[in-house]
Amino acid sequence: MDFRFDEYEESYRQELRRFATRVLAPHYQADDKAARLRPALVKEMAGMGLTGLRIPEHHGGEAATAVVAGLAAEEVGRADFNATYLIINTALISDVLVRNATEAQQAQWLPPIAAGEAVPSLCVTEPGHGTDAAKLELRAEPDGDGWRLTGEKTSITLGMNAHTGLVLARTGGEGARGVSAFYVDLDERYVTRSAFDDLGSRSIGRASLHFDGLPVSRDQLIGDEGGGFVSVMQGFDYSRAIIGLACLGAAQASLDEALQWARDREAFGQPIGKFQGVSFPLAEHATYIRGARHVCYEALWRKDHGLEHSTEAAMAKFWAPKLSTEVIHQCLLTFGHLGYSAESPLGQRLRDVIGLEIGDGTAQVSKLVIARNLLGRTYAP
Repeated sequence: MDFRFDEYEESYRQELRRFATRVLAPHYQADDKAARLRPALVKEMAGMGLTGLRIPEHHGGEAATAVVAGLAAEEVGRADFNATYLIINTALISDVLVRNATEAQQAQWLPPIAAGEAVPSLCVTEPGHGTDAAKLELRAEPDGDGWRLTGEKTSITLGMNAHTGLVLARTGGEGARGVSAFYVDLDERYVTRSAFDDLGSRSIGRASLHFDGLPVSRDQLIGDEGGGFVSVMQGFDYSRAIIGLACLGAAQASLDEALQWARDREAFGQPIGKFQGVSFPLAEHATYIRGARHVCYEALWRKDHGLEHSTEAAMAKFWAPKLSTEVIHQCLLTFGHLGYSAESPLGQRLRDVIGLEIGDGTAQVSKLVIARNLLGRTYAP
């Protein structure tokens, strides 16, 4: 058993850290205050291959392993947590398209994502259906040889900025088997966007999208009619581990800052790290971060090796965001009044990370997945 990154992974990690520190970190707080996606950000990320990580090389991507995608999310998360949404979204959507779209569809859709020319969004959640996504109501009404999409999607990450959407819509009867997946252009003539005013991650443009008869053709259908729900849900198993690592990146940056503060700050004639009340919580959280990181990378390693990984991904999703929130909170307290100032990034990291305790699957759903895999469906909720 080898817990080290290999030579390529370690070199890539160091390269990303330099890039993220130099290019991304200086804009993290300013972008939050402006509440906008900085126009240059997508191109900066694309220039490092971060929007094409899971896209095959012949479609302009990096053909990266799931582990490398997680590594990228962790390193970017240290510098600019909100920039990781471009990794999370593009990796998840690309993975769904590579597994389910035809070669012709991939050749049309994947290169613009990899190049940063098309920012994609995942359109699943609806006002009345978040966790219970199999009951979604947005309709794909037959129209000639295609359909028209009518209804609303809500809480769409990058919804104010996305050019395209992977949309789940109901083409058939009730339940998951009546749901199909489409990859569409978010044509402003048929799609109206309404921005959210959020507690955190204000730069990512979370929004509601109102579809008013958006026409889609049969060649925009991904996979089989009625197979959309399953194809998209399978992608979440690995993206949840990437989410965990993005959160842990922000937590690790906060812990590193708090550890340095414990060395530098003096009280009663000695560094505050000398006091157990300061150093022990930091030691505990360093331990928890390491454990959660291993769970996340195990899930991604198992995906890369074709092994079942839903349990590990669910563990990563419920634990890492929750833990990261707790770590950042403790680090803020370690800094005292300086940590509470808006000049410190700690408060923003805290607000931002909380969002992923909700998005892409709540802790309760993750625990349900874990319980069913451990006990078997007969003996679990």
